[in-house]
Amino acid sequence: MKFFLYNTETRKKEEVTPLDGKKFRIYTCGPTIYDFAHIGNFRTYIFEDILRRALQFFGFRVEQVMNITDIDDKTMLGAIKKGISLKSYTEPYKLAFFEDLKALNIEPAEHYPAATDYIPDMIHVIEGLIKKGYAYKTDTGSVYFSIRHFPKYGRLSHLKMDELKSNASGDLSEADEYDKENISDFVLWKAYDPKRDGNIFWESPFGPGRPGWHLECSAMAMKILGPSIDIHCGGIDNLFPHHENEIAQCECYSGHTFVAHWLHAEHLLVDHKKMSKSLGNFYTFRDLIKKGYSAQELRYLLLSSHYRTQLNFTFAGLDGARAALRRIADLVDRLREIRGGKTADETALALKKSDEEFKAALADDLNISVALAALFDLVRELNSLADAGKISEKEAQTALKQLEAWDRVLGVLPLHLKEEAPLRLQTLLEEREKARKERNFSLSDQLRDQIFVEGYIIEDTPNGARLKKR
Repeated sequence: MKFFLYNTETRKKEEVTPLDGKKFRIYTCGPTIYDFAHIGNFRTYIFEDILRRALQFFGFRVEQVMNITDIDDKTMLGAIKKGISLKSYTEPYKLAFFEDLKALNIEPAEHYPAATDYIPDMIHVIEGLIKKGYAYKTDTGSVYFSIRHFPKYGRLSHLKMDELKSNASGDLSEADEYDKENISDFVLWKAYDPKRDGNIFWESPFGPGRPGWHLECSAMAMKILGPSIDIHCGGIDNLFPHHENEIAQCECYSGHTFVAHWLHAEHLLVDHKKMSKSLGNFYTFRDLIKKGYSAQELRYLLLSSHYRTQLNFTFAGLDGARAALRRIADLVDRLREIRGGKTADETALALKKSDEEFKAALADDLNISVALAALFDLVRELNSLADAGKISEKEAQTALKQLEAWDRVLGVLPLHLKEEAPLRLQTLLEEREKARKERNFSLSDQLRDQIFVEGYIIEDTPNGARLKKR
């Protein structure tokens, strides 16, 4: 099946195939480790995870790089304020990030380069750009990229050179640096300033300082994946100037087209507003766990909208994710309990039709909304067929295998075997049932609430009450 993705640069869907005919080399912009990653970050990381999983689902090999930005204004400021080394400041956030990735079932990338480990490579790129006439050193010791020497600048963001009214660095502090030849030029090497940088700097042929943020990604991408890569992903906020600057640096340095296909995930909003600490609507993954939601529920919500549409986060949406996962879990439990029975043509046809729809949706620019629609159409149809006794044990197992195959992409379906509740909760359930029989409803409600706090709900079945993970 052909696989199509929307290319930000060409503004159209294009069939994607590996440049070398063997594997997709993908660069994904990772976290800046000055704080815990927020749910907007994870919206992008989960989209990139779905992309990776979908490519593998269709039989492609993938080599992915996700950078770790440990050098920038925020990480340095945090370390200086605390009076500790840069590594001591960033390491706890780095470890937390990997814990969060694991909890959200995001597949590991093949490479997680940290900017601090690639300083020599960044210096080498700067030297090459200066030698070729694309960069210049100023009297202050900083080095800038001259965008007027790269006529193709703006082709990703579709901006024209004469429309650039401010610098292309994305660093507002540089607006006051009057030694640049052009206000739109962006920094490759920022000269050391003891008042600003404390004792954090690196030596270079241009003098002490640190690399520009845009250069960090360019140097690591080229070093690990080569001068031309298949796919570059990131949030829409990185499109300009970050990704535009990456193109300029890489193509002027290597002489090759840097990226064949650009993908960008749209913003996450909270109650239709931009997420902001000042508005009190800023959430990390850990904040939501403290509120009683699970990683599985957050993952479902964050993947449930197409990556090129804005996702509006609400707690009602999280509750909806919980309900959706429960519907799937109920079907899975029901399928596992089917024994014997006769084969029905309707079941085989439902499975075949839904599988075709699911795969076609993924191959059409990761159309997750249509893929999930195919999933819930199948849930509804299988429940209806089970009600009519038209699913055999063999067909139930086939259906479970199909869901398992789909979950290689979704990574969120509740397919695990039912987890037995702890013995102490089983005891509380027995006490609660006894209290109900004795019409001690106050005690019954207390026991029910205690069980809920422990992460379980009480479900009434024809065979009596049972505990179920919420």
